[in-house]
Order: sequence, then C-alpha cells, then structure tokens
Amino acid sequence: MFTYLLRRICLLVFVLWGVSVLTFTLMYLLPGERARLVAIYRWGYDDLSAKELATLRREIGEDLPFPQQYAWWLGRVARGDLGYSFVTGRPVAAEILARVPATLELAVAAFFFAALTAVPLGIACARRPGSWWDNLLMTGSLIGVAMPNFWLGLLLILIFSLTLDLLPVAGSGGLAHLVLPAFTLGAGMAAVSTRLVRASLLEVLAQDYITMARTKGLGEGEVLWRHALRNALIPVFTVLGLQLNHLVGGTVIVENVFGRAGVGQLMVEAIASRDLPLLQGVVLFLAFCFAGVNLLVDISYTFLDPRIRYGGAKGNE
Repeated sequence: MFTYLLRRICLLVFVLWGVSVLTFTLMYLLPGERARLVAIYRWGYDDLSAKELATLRREIGEDLPFPQQYAWWLGRVARGDLGYSFVTGRPVAAEILARVPATLELAVAAFFFAALTAVPLGIACARRPGSWWDNLLMTGSLIGVAMPNFWLGLLLILIFSLTLDLLPVAGSGGLAHLVLPAFTLGAGMAAVSTRLVRASLLEVLAQDYITMARTKGLGEGEVLWRHALRNALIPVFTVLGLQLNHLVGGTVIVENVFGRAGVGQLMVEAIASRDLPLLQGVVLFLAFCFAGVNLLVDISYTFLDPRIRYGGAKGNE
C-alpha cells in the first residue's frame, strides 16, 4: 500500500505540473493586453500613461518572455509561495482559503443530497424492476442526466424565487441560500447514481450465491442488505468518486448562477481580470482536489472488498 501511495503522489506532482503549463499557456495566448485589464479591475479604469503602463507591466511580469514568466512563477511555487493577486495584492493562498468554506459547503450538501436520494431510490427500483415506480424513476433520472446545471439553476430561480418567492435568488447565508444551489448541483449526480445502483444491484441479485442464500431460507431483507448491497456498491463508489470530482468542477457554474462567493466564482473573476497568479492557484487547488478524491475512492475499495489490494499484496481468496 505504501508503494502504491508513493507512486500516486509522484504522479500527482506531474499532473499538477502539466495542468500549470497548460493553464499558463492558455492565459498567455488569450487576446487583450493583460496590464490594461488588471488596471480596470484594480482601479476601475485603464487610462494609464505610457510610464504607468510600463510600470504595471514590470510589476506583473508581462514584459518578460513567456518561458521566463513561467519559470519565475514555478520557482515561487516550488518554495511554497503561490504569489500575490495582481488585482487585490493579497496572497493567492489567502484568497483561495477565504472562498473554500462556501464551495465546500455547497459540494458536501450536493453530495449528501445525491447519495441519500440515489441509494434508496435505486434499491426500490431494483426490488421491483419493470413496475410503474421503476419506469417513472428511470424516466425522471434520464431527464436529470440530460439537464444542464445552468439551465436547471435558472429554472429553479424562476419558479421558487421569482414566482413563488420561497427562496432567495442568490448569495450565501443560511440554509435557505443553500437549497437551490445544492439541488442544482446534486440533481445530475443523483440521476446517474440512481440508475447505477439499480443496474448494479440487479446484476448482483442474479448471481448464484444470492440464489443459494435464498434457498437456505434467508429473508429477502437479509439477502439484500447483508449479501447483495455490499458487492453492488463497489461500482457505485467508483462513479460517486468521479461524480464528486464533477461536483468540484460544477461549482464553477453553479456558484456563478447563484452568486455564491466560492472558489468557482473566484476562478471566473481571475480569468476575466487576467489575474494569472490567482488563476494558477485556483486551478492547482481544483486539480489537487480531483486527484485526492480519486485516491480516496481507490483506497475505499479495500474496505468494501477485502480481495482488492494495492502495492502487490494479495487478499485472501
């Protein structure tokens, strides 16, 4: 296991490096003069003299060749310094950490909504395949899979905020501000997971060892919860892990639709203002979250199925 973890950590370093190169290159190729955009977001205007513009270019490193800009940034990151925002002048790490609680709150709420919805609904469908209940839920889940987050969010705002006046349109605060964003972000994940739980459970229930358990006189509930569900949840955990990564990325859209001051909204602001250190820091943070979630999902397999081992160890047959 230790060898496997070490290998994954080394791979993570290369992934983060590749992401940083790609992001830096794309930002460098974007049209527009970065210094003038930074001036607009920093001071509210771009009517700078030639001397002021040259000073600002030197400050943000725009006067340097691209390889030198990247090497300068990478050297700071290697020392654990993500740099300072071009616009606010605050440390990038502080800017990100200030936005993490809002994003984490939204992602956790959406994940639990999806998991607590998908597992019982998927089990109910698998126990009565072909019933009206099963057909209704499968049709609803198909709609949920196909529905874009931004469209669903705007539709919920129109119905529950503007028409019924039940929930706030945007912002952060109490539970009322979290309901619509969490539902918007978790709906697609719940739809996918419900279909997967149903399909996986139906496959397991058709196995010979389930038939043997039934012939021994075990009740249907014991067969389901003790023997079938644990094996059926292994592929579900894989998809939930991937969907959790989708939640991290989906916050970029949902936070901007609902005006939540999270990491996703911070990334959009950094792109608009060409705030390169801030954007690089946010992208590295999101990439680290993606890789960390994948690693945790892989490790969770060893608890769900003792036969799965990493690092060359073999489980009991």
